Amino acid sequence: MTHTDQHTSSSIITMRDGTQIYYKDWGAGQPVVFCHGWPLNSDSWEAQMLYVASNGFRAIAHDRRGHGRSSQPWDGNEMDTYADDLAQVLETLDVQNAVLVGFSTGGGEVARYIGRHGTSRVAKAVLVGAVPPLMLQTPENPGGLPRSVFDGIRQGVIADRSQFYQDVSAAFYGANRAESRATQGMRDAFWLQGMQSGHKAQLDCIKAFSETDFTEDLKRFDIPTLIIHGDDDQIVPIGAAARRSVELVKNATLKVYPGAPHGITDTHKEELCKDLLAFLR
Repeated sequence: MTHTDQHTSSSIITMRDGTQIYYKDWGAGQPVVFCHGWPLNSDSWEAQMLYVASNGFRAIAHDRRGHGRSSQPWDGNEMDTYADDLAQVLETLDVQNAVLVGFSTGGGEVARYIGRHGTSRVAKAVLVGAVPPLMLQTPENPGGLPRSVFDGIRQGVIADRSQFYQDVSAAFYGANRAESRATQGMRDAFWLQGMQSGHKAQLDCIKAFSETDFTEDLKRFDIPTLIIHGDDDQIVPIGAAARRSVELVKNATLKVYPGAPHGITDTHKEELCKDLLAFLR
């Protein structure tokens, strides 16, 4: 048996601790690997995956442990393990010369992967509405969000996570703005993906995306990097995220979408697909 035969079956890769990670692998060409946000799964990338795979690239995306169709281990719901899972996915699928694309929490996953595993398999990186370098407000990071914001998210998820996901989707897609592009379908998909994920994993991931400091990871980037962010992002405000990240990453370019919310993979998918393809080429 080849190493692929040993580790993959029906789009599942088994991690070293036994966790099963679901993945999609579409098309052929240079691989573009997508890492999703919280509380979503790889379905949130389907518009971009279809687009790049239709334009001569190989599109790969996995459901992070505890999310979507992957298994729900009690432990390992933190950035180091997320990054190591991504590394094993790339190794098992023999991915080389990849473009890593991370949205929101997935941007942290990409950053921590490069911080822990380097760029030997990576040609370029894209951070979309991404959480690095640090979301939490600290004395060293005064522009971050207060801990009370994340405590409120935890309380909402514990009290009634179904209703919380319905409610937070408004700010996620900017449905609470007068010129919103959000649709009920986008908000329903957000709710559905959130409810497919494990309750424990969702709670742990709040700490992972809010309290992990990616500053040193970003300094290890040595590849061309595109950073895309909406300047009306109500979930990951641009000031403490993209505007700081572009100062830390060598060879980084920041592209700001005026008036755009957090969920630009849906609300601005045409612009994002075109910008992504231009960067790939």
